[in-house]
Amino acid sequence: MGLTETAYAKINLALHVRKRREDGYHELETVFAFVDQGDVLTAKRAVMDEVRTVGEFPGGIDDPFDNLVSRALAALPRADGLSITLEKNLPVAAGLGGGSADAGAVFRMVEQMSGLPDDWQARAARLGADVPACVESTTCVGRGTGTELEPIESDLTGTHVLLVNPRVPLATGPVFKAWDGEDRGALPEGSVREIALAGRNDLEQPAVGLCPEIADVLVSLRGTDAFLVRMSGSGATCFALYDTADTADAARVQIARAHPQWWLMQGRLR
Repeated sequence: MGLTETAYAKINLALHVRKRREDGYHELETVFAFVDQGDVLTAKRAVMDEVRTVGEFPGGIDDPFDNLVSRALAALPRADGLSITLEKNLPVAAGLGGGSADAGAVFRMVEQMSGLPDDWQARAARLGADVPACVESTTCVGRGTGTELEPIESDLTGTHVLLVNPRVPLATGPVFKAWDGEDRGALPEGSVREIALAGRNDLEQPAVGLCPEIADVLVSLRGTDAFLVRMSGSGATCFALYDTADTADAARVQIARAHPQWWLMQGRLR
């Protein structure tokens, strides 16, 4: 038996931070969406669990026994072990939910093998706030710390997207800490497209303060024919949405030529 799963890159079409909570987390309202590209996990049955990391960003996974793939395996009861090869194509600490997406892919693999326990959502949430959404990897609204999910029909499915990261890792904690604490209001209502266009990312300003290269990425993407440009999550990755494949292709060529050192990934929203 061999299984292959894509760990789909997560983006936040909008991310509204409402308040700091007493437990140290923040109350959020966000629209999660997923790109049809990402890390790739292949697995086969084994006597015991093991994880091997390859790809462009293997160095970002420091401890083979304490990354989210290993922790996801440990969180799920199974009769057999899994030997997983993780092809790490997404940059680490990049606002794309890379580790969470990897964990979500593990949950889907185990589901195919033997099914998930009834409390899988709670098990996923203990691994990270983005993990429950990444298990499903479909557009949804997240509230609370991001673990309270509401399904929403997306009119942006199939939309062309370009992801750009300046190859500067940016940890989530310092970005949230730098948030100014001002509640700028709830997610707007409407279709996913309307929410995305009228929404915002409240972490963009504090992230730019910590990583000025984000501002350069945003300016470059706004110089293309995108209908929406925004930072994802806590950064430093930014995304642009395009109405046609031609405009997305042209944007990728334009940015790759101007900034060959940046990381780019092109795909479509699921």
